[in-house]
Amino acid sequence: MGKALILVFAVVLLVYAFFDLVATPASRVKVLPKPLWFLVVLVPFVGPLLWVAAGQQRHRPGPGGRPHPRAQGPDDDPDYLRGL
Repeated sequence: MGKALILVFAVVLLVYAFFDLVATPASRVKVLPKPLWFLVVLVPFVGPLLWVAAGQQRHRPGPGGRPHPRAQGPDDDPDYLRGL
């Protein structure tokens, strides 16, 4: 049972890292070019962990500690309310 859990963890980590790598724009990839990261991610455990830890730039929170402005509903938007 323990070996099966390790195998499942390795597969889930590989799939996550692979899809995260595909979805990440090339301008945000660090250390290696994107095609080489595909090869690194294929190395069990170490590759996906390297990608998650050092392969991409993470969003930094802007002023006020939030990475993006808070979403507003239409009733909170003054321009929308003026048009009613």
